[in-house]
Amino acid sequence: MIKQFLNLEWKSFFRSASFQVNLVLKILMGFGALWMCASFAIMGGGIFFILEKSDLEPLKTVNQFMLYYVVFDLLFRYFLQKMPIINIKPMLLMPFNKSKIVKFALGKTALSFFNWMHAFFFIPFSVVLLSHGYNPVGVITWHFGMMALIYMNNFINVFLNDETVFVVIFGLLFTGLGGLQYYGYFDITVYTAPFFQGLYEQPLVAVLPVILLVVMLYAAFKYFKKRLYLDAGLAKKTETATTEHMDWLNRFGKLSVFLKNDIKLILRNKRSKMTIFMSIMFLFYGLLFFTNAVEVYKGPIWRMFAAVFVTGGFLFNFGQFVPSWDSAYYPLMMTQNIRYKEYLRSKWWLVVIATGVSTILCIPYLYFGWEVLAAIFVGAIFNMGFNSHLVLLGGAYIKTPIDLSSGKKAFGDKSSFNIKTLLISLPKMLGPMLLYVIGHYTLGPVFGFALVALAGVAGFAFRDKVFDMIIKIYKTEKYKTLNAYKQNN
Repeated sequence: MIKQFLNLEWKSFFRSASFQVNLVLKILMGFGALWMCASFAIMGGGIFFILEKSDLEPLKTVNQFMLYYVVFDLLFRYFLQKMPIINIKPMLLMPFNKSKIVKFALGKTALSFFNWMHAFFFIPFSVVLLSHGYNPVGVITWHFGMMALIYMNNFINVFLNDETVFVVIFGLLFTGLGGLQYYGYFDITVYTAPFFQGLYEQPLVAVLPVILLVVMLYAAFKYFKKRLYLDAGLAKKTETATTEHMDWLNRFGKLSVFLKNDIKLILRNKRSKMTIFMSIMFLFYGLLFFTNAVEVYKGPIWRMFAAVFVTGGFLFNFGQFVPSWDSAYYPLMMTQNIRYKEYLRSKWWLVVIATGVSTILCIPYLYFGWEVLAAIFVGAIFNMGFNSHLVLLGGAYIKTPIDLSSGKKAFGDKSSFNIKTLLISLPKMLGPMLLYVIGHYTLGPVFGFALVALAGVAGFAFRDKVFDMIIKIYKTEKYKTLNAYKQNN
């Protein structure tokens, strides 16, 4: 039966309507995987010598921060590792044993790149430890204990797939703990490092991660199997309907109908709610740049990059999937007397308003200086005047149907990638950075800010003409989009 499942997966890939896109993406993902593996291998082989030159005991130092490594791996999986449940729904209508379906689905996750890429760090590091006289038994038990924790994260992710609130709280908690440790108020690693060091010094301690892995595997199996019914775990949850009038939007005239529908869509559906969470997370991204905490991010060019990023969280997360958010009823919309201009203008106003709100929430960055706040305001102008049009233009080529009730990952689906959207996306971040660098290194930072702001103002000035161009593209791509929304794979 496993052979049948693999055969179905193979046919699903090659018979997909987006086969060419999938193939290109797989190749690019392969290069990305090779780069990550090489980076992990270099880090695993070199960190011992870097720490030794700094007069630090390598293994103890690595174990001190291993808690953050494991936690970051779990959060990284939550946002990027896709659970295979959506691909097995058709199997529920066939005479397949449910236990074997679950084993196959969990087996796919066990073979995931997110698991075995860590071996490129742990194996070289373990080899270096052995070559420098560390206890072989201790190194082996430490290695297998760490890999057991990594695989445990794989199965924990099965439970977290539907627990966004918990993940947010968990992520903020460890971010806070990291901040407290950085500033010297509280060091949680004092309590966790002995466990990781114990994997080496007391080999029997390695039995605990293995036991936890077995327990999590069994729990994930039961959890998955219990929900493997169309009328139970896979069914959509029904809630009491509520009515939001949102009369304050009536000032937008005909556009108010679309704006109200979009806001209701965001507030009522699981996938769209994730855009709010991601937008909030983008607000804190500036701390990496404006605090100079990361050496590589110092410099004027990164200041503008961060400014566009922190104010454009909603624009990038919501705007790039227009009109995919409406894919469930987009064919019906196309049969109605709806003008593309009104439809797209409502989306434009939504991302502009959200960008304005993000900008206001970023005002506390004034603490890091007036240039930081100036960059944020200028970045917001660029986002509202220029990038707001680019995301709508890119949406014409992103033909990805979105299941609003699904908890799919926040960074979209594989079919959202194509060469056209890649080319359209480049100016979003590179454009303001290039303009600012030109101004900064000619007449100073004020001139750099002026160039970026002028680009945004130009976007406002030529908005109608740009909209006419975008509408023509949407009309050209209309039937391709309708056909794509019929595809399930």
